[in-house]
Amino acid sequence: MGVGNDSVSLATHPSVAVYTPARLALYDLVILGFSCRVVWRCPKRRFLELYDRHVGARHLDVGVGSGYFLDRCHFPVERPEITLLVLSEAWLAKAARRIARYSPEARRANVLEPLDLDGARFDTVALNGVLHCLPATMEEKAAIFRNLRPFVAEGGVLFGSTILGRGVEHGRLARKAIAVYNREGIFTNREDDRESLERALAGSFSRYETEIEGSFALFAARP
Repeated sequence: MGVGNDSVSLATHPSVAVYTPARLALYDLVILGFSCRVVWRCPKRRFLELYDRHVGARHLDVGVGSGYFLDRCHFPVERPEITLLVLSEAWLAKAARRIARYSPEARRANVLEPLDLDGARFDTVALNGVLHCLPATMEEKAAIFRNLRPFVAEGGVLFGSTILGRGVEHGRLARKAIAVYNREGIFTNREDDRESLERALAGSFSRYETEIEGSFALFAARP
């Protein structure tokens, strides 16, 4: 692993540090609006559909992004219990403000390390757009599933998405973006493919499903 499991060094890694408050302000427009649709050929509605299909009353959101999907998805209850978990303070603050109406609990943590969530159990855990940014091989990224599995309640589901580096039909823009982002350390996913993702899921969950949309793999896993 290029950075190791140290939270301090990961917090300053390009995959985290690249998202300054100024860039976060453009995230919905540039990343979710343009890049997902044009570069990765997986429009943001596909991720919203993933949330709407799975999201539960007690929900843990890992990575959180800008909070866009939590802001727009349909929870099964009026007052869901939401925990936000991400290493970046900027991400955490932005998402927490966006869904302040739900009074989310905010926690900072490195998901590649064992987690302490005070024994909490969640109906759903979302891991959207996280794996391709982690500075590790897919075999090492499997630690995130091991670390999150204890917090998935019986009958619950972990769901999410990741950009694969190989084994999918990338367009010209996607191939160029993957080369640039891997060179700059924003992505570490050149060797990530559907098979290695499924092996990582199978190591912690008894049932899983994956689907390819453009450069993305969408997944859901159950204990």
